[in-house]
Formats: sequence, C-alpha cells, structure tokens
Amino acid sequence: MQRAADSVALNIAEGSTGLSNAEFKKFLGYALRPAIEVVSCLYLGRKRNIIKEVDFSRLYAAYEGLTVKIQALRNSF
Repeated sequence: MQRAADSVALNIAEGSTGLSNAEFKKFLGYALRPAIEVVSCLYLGRKRNIIKEVDFSRLYAAYEGLTVKIQALRNSF
C-alpha cells in the first residue's frame, strides 16, 4: 500500500516536469491507477482486520477526495 501511495505522488511530480499539458494529463492518468490500488488495499486491510474501521473511513475519504481532484485536474486539459 505504501508503494502505491508513493506512486501517486511520484507520477504527478514526473508529469509536472513534462513539456506539454498532454504529457501532464497522461501522468495524471497514471497517478489515478495507484490511488485506486490504495483504496483496494484499504478494503483488503479492513476485511483482514489489519485496519480499524475508523482508520479505514478516514483514509478512504482522503483517497476518494484525492481521486476526484486528480480527475478534475486531468479533465481541465
């Protein structure tokens, strides 16, 4: 889950150094995939009793908000 979370930030950073909006948009798409992986990991962690319900709810809300923001930014190009 940590690798997927890091990948979100790294893809956004890498895309922001591109030469065009199209390149940045492509990397925002790449960033969405690991963000969704994090959400899947949260569900698995909750199912396996690794993550408490209160932590799941907080982290799920944060990643839901993050994916909405990434999609909105991606759609703005």
